[in-house]
Amino acid sequence: MNMMTRGKERLVLVGNGMAGIRTIEELLQRDPDRYEITVFGAEPHVNYNRIMLSPVLAGEKTFDQIILNDRSWYQDNNVTLLTSEKVETIDRQARTVTSAGGQTVGYDRLLLATGSDPFIIPVPGRGLPGVVTFRDMFDVEVMLRKAADGGRHAVVIGGGLLGLEAANGLAVNGMTVTVIHLMGTVMERQLDEAAGFLLQRELESRGIEVITKANTKAILGGDHVTGVLLEDGREILADLVVMAVGIRPNTALAKAAGLAVERGVVVDDHMVTSDPAILAVGECVQHRGATYGLVAPLWEMARSCADHLAGVAGAGYAGSVTSTKLKVTGIDLFSAGDFSGGKDHEDIVFRDAARGVYKRIVLKDDRIAGAVLYGDTRDGTWYFQMLREAADVSGFRDTLIFGQGFGHGLGGAVPANPKAAVAALSDTAEICGCNGVCKGAITKAIAEKGLTTLDDVRAHTKASASCGSCTGLVEQLLELSLGDGYQAAAAAKPMCKCTHHPHDDVRRLIVAGQLKSIPEVMQALEWRTPNGCHSCRPALNYYLLAAWPGEYQDDYQSRFVNERVHANIQKDGTYSVVPRMWGGLTSSKELRAIADVVDKFEIPTVKVTGGQRIDLFGVRKEDLPAVWKDLNAAGMVSGHAYAKGLRTVKTCVGSEWCRFGTQDSTGMGVKLERMTWGTWTPHKVKLAVSGCPRNCAEATIKDFGVVAVDSGWELYVAGNGGMKVRECDFLAKVETEEQVLEYCGAFLQLYREEARYLDRTAPWVERVGLDYVKKRIVEDDEGRRALNARFQFSQVFSQTDPWEERASGGVDAHEFAPLAKVG
Repeated sequence: MNMMTRGKERLVLVGNGMAGIRTIEELLQRDPDRYEITVFGAEPHVNYNRIMLSPVLAGEKTFDQIILNDRSWYQDNNVTLLTSEKVETIDRQARTVTSAGGQTVGYDRLLLATGSDPFIIPVPGRGLPGVVTFRDMFDVEVMLRKAADGGRHAVVIGGGLLGLEAANGLAVNGMTVTVIHLMGTVMERQLDEAAGFLLQRELESRGIEVITKANTKAILGGDHVTGVLLEDGREILADLVVMAVGIRPNTALAKAAGLAVERGVVVDDHMVTSDPAILAVGECVQHRGATYGLVAPLWEMARSCADHLAGVAGAGYAGSVTSTKLKVTGIDLFSAGDFSGGKDHEDIVFRDAARGVYKRIVLKDDRIAGAVLYGDTRDGTWYFQMLREAADVSGFRDTLIFGQGFGHGLGGAVPANPKAAVAALSDTAEICGCNGVCKGAITKAIAEKGLTTLDDVRAHTKASASCGSCTGLVEQLLELSLGDGYQAAAAAKPMCKCTHHPHDDVRRLIVAGQLKSIPEVMQALEWRTPNGCHSCRPALNYYLLAAWPGEYQDDYQSRFVNERVHANIQKDGTYSVVPRMWGGLTSSKELRAIADVVDKFEIPTVKVTGGQRIDLFGVRKEDLPAVWKDLNAAGMVSGHAYAKGLRTVKTCVGSEWCRFGTQDSTGMGVKLERMTWGTWTPHKVKLAVSGCPRNCAEATIKDFGVVAVDSGWELYVAGNGGMKVRECDFLAKVETEEQVLEYCGAFLQLYREEARYLDRTAPWVERVGLDYVKKRIVEDDEGRRALNARFQFSQVFSQTDPWEERASGGVDAHEFAPLAKVG
């Protein structure tokens, strides 16, 4: 150890990492002769760039290439380095620190830079050999050895920044990698849903499986890890498990010494702890209630701390605005600031589906509050600078999303007239990227084939026939080619302000483009907002459910509150519960169960509904799962009285009891309800079966009505008994119950596949015409059978009782937890 120079203060640094050594570097620049410096490092290495461990794991760099300060640096600056010496105690009264190896060193000023510890999820098997974290060079060496020794399967728990970098590195080393992530979007702290979707798609294209909304139940194995068990029962093979679920400030040493510790070691703006002789920097500290895990704040802390140690007057550390970049070769990703949005925020979004580019700038009061860039991050530094400086962008808000170089590229300024820009394109310029159609091909077809409409161009060239994002360009080419002779078709109303696409186009493009998630739809169709709105998200969720049964997973967050909690909210904040009664039938067992539930949960109001069911009013939200459990025990399931789906099948008693009944209408109603319950439709659907033309079940004002006659069944569609009463249209007469079921399934499926979200059957049939419905259902036998087959297939995935799923507390349990009382 170097001899202490007379007159110098003793400065001891605990932690040989990036934050602590950067503070020493800054201090040496300000006052190189003030301190006798000793550094304790728990690792055997000199200071290295910890954020570059990912490229080392991926084989893109060696350890020597990420060293920041070699041993000669310590010697040249008279810094004593003690490696593999973890400090275990601080004696504040004696002002000494003592390491595990017995080294005791006195200090006048002590600097803590103990960093953070990886969070280990408390599941069985977490201590098995083969379970590692990803925080230091030792962890990297373990992972590389496992890959080199023939390890085939790796599971990374955590889809955050470190987890995905670890997953990529292991995949590069030849392992089959599965990422398990608790949330619905990877890197949800740094990315919005749209960018998270693009990132996940890119990782999956590299062979990395990503399982979101997955919770780890246990790590399996005996002498060594063999797999991971998920809460839903799935088992994932694993020779190696990497835990990358987060970090915690390493405060153990400070806490044992009696310093003020909350989430981190509490410091002021000059990085001074509750003991004036002790300072702290880096991931171990808590400043103004915040902790940091990224490198930029560490550098800012280091400067403020060095100012204080050197006696230089300074404003101190005021906190940091952070930015993030993913260190995975070939993936360009940048995020900064706050992109959670809100009513006082404005989003500017740019999407280029063909290039996989997504940009989102969040503005508040004409200043950048946050930015997310994927696929093109060239302007990240520029946006970040303006964010940090709170620069007013109102003067160039309209071109902000295009970046710093907008208007100054090849050819000078961008033309102000969009038609002039289209006219200036060469004939070889690609207009439709989906189908590879150039400008010349379109203009030639317009001229030679006499095309006059957008549909004509689509039919002859396929331009604008796929994703539709080039529709505007094609229409401009029509206008340029035809002049005053071009009359643009009246534009259909867009779904909402988030897109220029109307409902029908979105439905068509979801199927044509094989789009199977909300983020995928928004990226491919170039949504104007990052996450949609209360209008388009429920619609997209429904369209995807209808298009891809068994493949698309229902996004319950995109549903209205009644559908999320599977009950109807009332004006006092309580809920009503309606159990299903098949065809209006019930039993003494069911009635006793309802009575017991009413007494047990003190339900104030019980009412018979117009749909031949019993409604329980005044149920507290936190009681819903228990109420459902008791009703389930009696064999009752959800009546879906809250749903955009089948509500009821109303019946009369029919031929079994009524002297006028011609057919078993109750039995027919039960069969219809058993077939159709659980289905999701564009809006609510009500059915009814009457046993004779007296129509006691009011079948002729239902969405699908059945009236029994002597020779069979008359079928009616598109009725409505609400605010605007509409009598049904006659569809067909059939002879058998099997035909009733087939026609009903076909009609509901046609409605499910072609109606717009929130259309009842009545306005839908009025729009498309009864003749069209008859052509598809009555006149086309093969088509009808195909529609019914698709309906029956979708029901395989729909007929699960949501009450039973939630009664056990296993699904969406957080939705029903009462709010904690404060104060």
